[in-house]
Amino acid sequence: MAEKKILTYAGLKELEDELQELKVVRRREIAQKIKEAREQGDLSENAEYDAAKDEQRDIESRIEEIEKILKNVEVIDEDDVDLGKISIGCRVHLLDMTEKEEVVYNIVGSTEADIMNGKISNESPIGAALIGALIGEIVTVEAPDGNYDYKVLDIKKAN
Repeated sequence: MAEKKILTYAGLKELEDELQELKVVRRREIAQKIKEAREQGDLSENAEYDAAKDEQRDIESRIEEIEKILKNVEVIDEDDVDLGKISIGCRVHLLDMTEKEEVVYNIVGSTEADIMNGKISNESPIGAALIGALIGEIVTVEAPDGNYDYKVLDIKKAN
């Protein structure tokens, strides 16, 4: 059996929207590009045709990937998150003890992780170390370039 993918409701909606966009809009666009490229004649030296076919393959691959995720999804209801300790679906406010700066992360499943937008996976080194931590607790994160300490300042719902 395939591994369960953990998502928040927001992450689920994002994937469903992307799937809809790919199936309805992008497939139609790429079919049109392929049709136009075919009308240009000889396909053996047609760069537009080759590029469109590559793009079609990428789109179909992503559709298949999303459908696979959605078949094995476990949705975390942020309303049911225990704010007494850090878990998937919560927003954590931390003090990076090394850099002496405050950081805020949403703890999400690996499928939703996006560090540039403050979403860290429960499976990442920092996410795994934070799971179960309490407000006021200092958590040590082991990273390839050394250990980092974070003090948990607050835990809230992610939304």
